[in-house]
Amino acid sequence: MRFDIIIVGAGLAGASLAAAFRGSRFRIALIEGRPPAMAPAGWDSRVYAVSPAAQGFLQTIGAWQHLDAGRLTPVYDMAIRGDAGGRLDFSAYDTGVGELAWIVESGLMQRELWETVKRQGNLTLFCPAQPQRLEVREDAVLAGLTSGETLEAKLVVGADGADSWVRAQAGLQAGTLPYDEMGVVANFECDKPHRNAAFQWFRPDGVLAWLPLPGDRISMVWSTPEAHARQLLDLDEQDFCRRVAEAGGNRLGALRLVTPPAAFPLRLMRVPRIVAPRLALIGDAAHAIHPLSGHGINLGFLDARELAQALLDLPEYHDCGDERALRRYARARAEEVALLQWTTHGLQRLFRPRHPALSILRNLGLNLTDSLPVLRNMLVRYALG
Repeated sequence: MRFDIIIVGAGLAGASLAAAFRGSRFRIALIEGRPPAMAPAGWDSRVYAVSPAAQGFLQTIGAWQHLDAGRLTPVYDMAIRGDAGGRLDFSAYDTGVGELAWIVESGLMQRELWETVKRQGNLTLFCPAQPQRLEVREDAVLAGLTSGETLEAKLVVGADGADSWVRAQAGLQAGTLPYDEMGVVANFECDKPHRNAAFQWFRPDGVLAWLPLPGDRISMVWSTPEAHARQLLDLDEQDFCRRVAEAGGNRLGALRLVTPPAAFPLRLMRVPRIVAPRLALIGDAAHAIHPLSGHGINLGFLDARELAQALLDLPEYHDCGDERALRRYARARAEEVALLQWTTHGLQRLFRPRHPALSILRNLGLNLTDSLPVLRNMLVRYALG
C-alpha cells in the first residue's frame, strides 16, 4: 500500500501530527499498537501543563474545542519557592496574557486526538499493528508490519516514544542520562481553594509541583530520588496525604487522595540528529527533559506543528521525504529543545546538592529574577511560545 507519510506511534505527538495533515494532499498511514484506554471513572493521574502555543496548535487541528471544558483548568499565577527563602512569582495578569497554561489530563487529550484522526479522510489507521522491518531506499521508505503487510511512503516519522523503534532502525543514537529520580504523581482534593494558581517548591528531597484541577483539586508531581519515591509509595493513604501537604507548607490545607499515587523514572535524552533521509523524529522519540519545567509535552506538540508546516509549505511537486526539506524542521526546533534541556538539567543539578554556598547562589538567583519585572515577564513570554 502506498502513502506519502507513515507515522509510527499515535500518542499525543504522533496523533497531533496526523491531525495537522487533515484536508491536505498527503496520504497518511498511522501505525499504533493499541487504542487509548477508556476514560477512567474519576481523574487521570497524569496531567500536563499545556502552553498557549501548544493550545493554539491543538485548536488549529480541531482537537482543543472538543475537549470537555469542565475538565480544563487555566493557570493564572505560579509561585516558585527555593530551599532557603528564594521566591519567584509569575502572573498572567502582570504579563498581559489570558493564562500561563492550561492543565489537561493526558488521557482526555489522547482520546480526543484519537477520535479526530479516526474521522480523517486522508488517513488510514493501522491498529493494533506493529512494525518489524524498515527499509530506506533512495526514492521511498518501506515499513513491514507483523501482519505481513508492507507500507510504502516518501517519509516515515518516528513518534513512538523514548525507546523509539524507528530511531533504532535508522541507527540514530540517543544519549541518555538517568537522574536516579522518579516522578511521583497523584491527585488530591484540598481544604482551601487554589484560585487557579500552580505551586513549585525546590526542596532538599526534590522538586514538588502542585497543579490546579477543576474545583478544589490539585495534581501533584514530585520529582525525587528513587529511594524517597519508594518511601512515598509505601505510605498508607493518610500518611501519604499528610506528607504531601506538609511538603507544600500546608498551603492548601489538608489533602484527600483522589487517585492512587504512581511513579515513573526520569532521565535526560539527547538525539544529535532528528532527521535523516526520508525520516524524522518528533516528541519523546526526539528528546526527553526533566519535568520540572512542565514543557515536555509542549515540545512534542510544537515538533508536530513545525514538521507539519514545513511539509505543507512544500510545492506539490516536491518530495516530502527529501532531507533538505526535513532540515528546515530540524533547524526550527533545535534552539528551543536545546535551551529547555540545558535549563532543566542545570536547575536539577543546581538544586540537588545541599552545599551551603550553592543554596545561597540558587535562592539569590530566584530573588533577583523576581525583582526584575522585565526579565521575569520575558521568561514568561518565552515559555508561552
